[in-house]
Amino acid sequence: MNAFSDTTQNVMTQTAVTLEELIRQTGSRARVAARTLARAGSEAKNQALVAIARGLRANAEVVFEANRRDVERAIARGLTPAFIDRLTIEAKTLEAMAQGCLDIARLADPVGEIVGMHTLPNGMQLGRMRVPLGVLGMIYESRPNVTVDAAALAIKSGNAVLLRGGSEAFESNAVLGRIVRSALEEAGLPADCVQTAPTADRDFVGAMITAKGLIDVIIPRGGKSLIARLEAQATIPMIHHLDGICTTYVDKDADLEIALKVTDNAKTQRYSPCNATENLLVHSAVAEAFLPRIGRIFADKHVQMRCDERARRILQEVGIETRAADPADWGTEYNAPIIAIAVVDTFDEAVDFITRYGSGHTDAIMTENLSTARRFLREVDSSSVMVNTSTRLADGFEYGLGAEIGISTGKLHARGPVGLEGLTNLKYIVLGNGQIRI
Repeated sequence: MNAFSDTTQNVMTQTAVTLEELIRQTGSRARVAARTLARAGSEAKNQALVAIARGLRANAEVVFEANRRDVERAIARGLTPAFIDRLTIEAKTLEAMAQGCLDIARLADPVGEIVGMHTLPNGMQLGRMRVPLGVLGMIYESRPNVTVDAAALAIKSGNAVLLRGGSEAFESNAVLGRIVRSALEEAGLPADCVQTAPTADRDFVGAMITAKGLIDVIIPRGGKSLIARLEAQATIPMIHHLDGICTTYVDKDADLEIALKVTDNAKTQRYSPCNATENLLVHSAVAEAFLPRIGRIFADKHVQMRCDERARRILQEVGIETRAADPADWGTEYNAPIIAIAVVDTFDEAVDFITRYGSGHTDAIMTENLSTARRFLREVDSSSVMVNTSTRLADGFEYGLGAEIGISTGKLHARGPVGLEGLTNLKYIVLGNGQIRI
């Protein structure tokens, strides 16, 4: 029998252990493993990543069978086709997971990097060293590929990780977790560097987010209800994003050909991701020229346009169907073929709009005016701010980070796509030869 083919068992049905005791056990093992992983060399970590890729490919049928059972249960529960699509592991999904591990293995190891080293007047040398965060707690929706992506990023960045995926993907995640743990052992690293939640009990999330002293950082990937719950209840720092309300602003000095191509891509290349543009702002000086052209593109692609009064008038005059925007439309993440459109008279009005309605995720300006572009970069306070390019490019893979563990819209530590560097921090290091404070 294949080592990974045993049926996943829910620990909570096997023992009378409380959730608090369960998180104490898993968290304690993770802390011990994290110390070993933090001092591991790049070669051992890369060997583990290569072994994960090899294990995924060798055990593909086992993964597919576990995933098939998860999918069958999800269908029986009447979950949506979109949910089933996210849950399903196909051959191309598994190969992407394997390739992602190999890509991360090829990236530079951030751990131990020393930056800003300089000599102080007293002869002491001062710099900062990049170090792992420690133990990560990852809480995510029913996308089992996240199990491998998050594990690979955690391993390379020297962090232990406790993975709590969606209960609907429990069997898939357990099999993937066992493949990862086997690969760690093959590379001479502790298997407990990566642990999947040993129970499908939803209350395990509550135990994780209050496990102060065991877990150092919580990283949630999910809907508003999950984030709201964690913000209210967590006693551990979080790296998270809430909404992807992204805006593209077409300035009066925009190259309209570039603006057409980029705006179309930002909205219609794919509707569901968090970096798809939801609001389109157009300067009044170019609105009459630009809106009919982009409106026809949207109409041909069956994108519903929810417009302010001026944008609606311009589009209706050329026979393009729209609907009046409600106040709530400007702050809505549609994840659908819907876009809100407004005309503005000044750059400041556009920035004020983004500040009021945006979520701090990604915002873009279309302009050929260098001074205006620089102002936009300085004044728009989002995790990614772009000039003449699509918001859909705000992505760890597109930024050359390998896989990403998520996109952070917070103000502290990591912002934007969180890759290896975002899973580390800097500590001061001081080299002296007998200096004392006078």
